[in-house]
Amino acid sequence: MPSTRVLDATQRAPGRRETEGALALAQRMPRLILEARRVASTLAHGLHGRRRAGPGESFWQFRPFVAGEAAGRIDWRRSARDGRLYVREREWEAAHTVWIWVDRSASMGFASSLAQAPKVERALVLGLALADSFVEAGERVGLLGLARPQASRAIVERVAEALAADAGGLDEDLPPRAPVARFDEVVLIGDFLSPPEELRATVAGIAGAGGRGHLVAVVDPVEETFPFAGEAELHDLEAGISLRVGDAAAWGEAYRARIRAHRDALAEIARGHGWTFSLHRTDRPASEAALRVLTLVAARGAG
Repeated sequence: MPSTRVLDATQRAPGRRETEGALALAQRMPRLILEARRVASTLAHGLHGRRRAGPGESFWQFRPFVAGEAAGRIDWRRSARDGRLYVREREWEAAHTVWIWVDRSASMGFASSLAQAPKVERALVLGLALADSFVEAGERVGLLGLARPQASRAIVERVAEALAADAGGLDEDLPPRAPVARFDEVVLIGDFLSPPEELRATVAGIAGAGGRGHLVAVVDPVEETFPFAGEAELHDLEAGISLRVGDAAAWGEAYRARIRAHRDALAEIARGHGWTFSLHRTDRPASEAALRVLTLVAARGAG
């Protein structure tokens, strides 16, 4: 039978030091910024979420004139080509706000030999790359509960500075309560290992204010497959608990079933509020997850 014990301060120290090393953002940020910019530069995206008619200067399309519209909207040059009346539509250019939140709690410091990077590094790269991409597309980007929305060309550096200065965020595995306006987009990036009901309350609060959101679960491949056999000892870095498992292979079957149920619960929470849910493994390129989020936001805007 598995046995559980609480680690004392000395035993917790190695794990805590390892986690704090993974979260030494001031030292890691320059490298992560370069990686985020590389990811952002590989993303082929248009002006996501804005391909719709509205006030602006950029031409979008011609469409047939509808009886009852003001005659001043008719494009006479285009209409003269085939004897039909056409209206020149401009593309909607009013920027909207995208809020980003990145989980930097202790569990995010985990990285197995199968991963390309610790979860926290991958989450930060995703957050920074998305911020850069959204601003390039003309949107404003803010850090949920931490930094106001802005459309600065230096958004990556400003987001990185705000995250590195926020020591309090290292202890939070769910986003803070923060005002979100109607139609704002919210992108939450983390491992979401906390009880689903806690996340449900967070999502409900944002959705209730009219915010539209996307959950991006960053996971290590080992957390999904649990490829262990024989005797093993598992450590919870956040709770300071150690679990000794006598037959890891047999125990793993129950673990995988439980993690699948947990993922299903996360997907159900997102679906129930009209949000999207994405699973990103750290043995896959960061660009895959970033492109998926951009595509989902574009689809939401087009709808």
